[in-house]
Amino acid sequence: MSDAASQPTARRPHRPVIVGIVPRQPSRVLREAAHYARLHGASLLVVHVDVTRFVSYEDPDGYVHTAPINLDAIPGEALESQLRDEAARALEGVDIAWQLEMLAGDPALAMKDLADRTEARLIVVGTRKRGIGDSIREFFTGSVAARLAHRQPRPVLVVPTGEPVKDDEDPWRERQSWPEELWPGA
Repeated sequence: MSDAASQPTARRPHRPVIVGIVPRQPSRVLREAAHYARLHGASLLVVHVDVTRFVSYEDPDGYVHTAPINLDAIPGEALESQLRDEAARALEGVDIAWQLEMLAGDPALAMKDLADRTEARLIVVGTRKRGIGDSIREFFTGSVAARLAHRQPRPVLVVPTGEPVKDDEDPWRERQSWPEELWPGA
């Protein structure tokens, strides 16, 4: 990922539907976002936020400079290519204008800022993966969807990405066996 990681390759659309994506995310999230973009007569702005980078400063003309949190990190051009390919496959056969934009920093704040700049109509995100690592991360940072819902005025659509949890099942518990010292009796 270049220093201009959050600079679009084309002019940003006005009043788009924004959809946040992560690698290997189920295509349902993009397809639902495309459906709502078509309903609104809007284009689709597909966004990935790199949490391993942060915004160091922004020029008056809008050029955003980013830096990696880990100075030994390898640039992410491969990630951008992977996300573009995944989005193209998910949106194959869907007649909608879309573009990919790579942002850096906190996902909720980066998408909020982009939504403000583009006057987005709607923000679409998928549910997080179920697992202990993601549960701990969400405990400390909060849900991206919840933070978006509380920090900006647009509607936020949360698309389930996995099988629904049964009513009598703990949604925060992984479906695999746990070490006894972490979860006695699991």
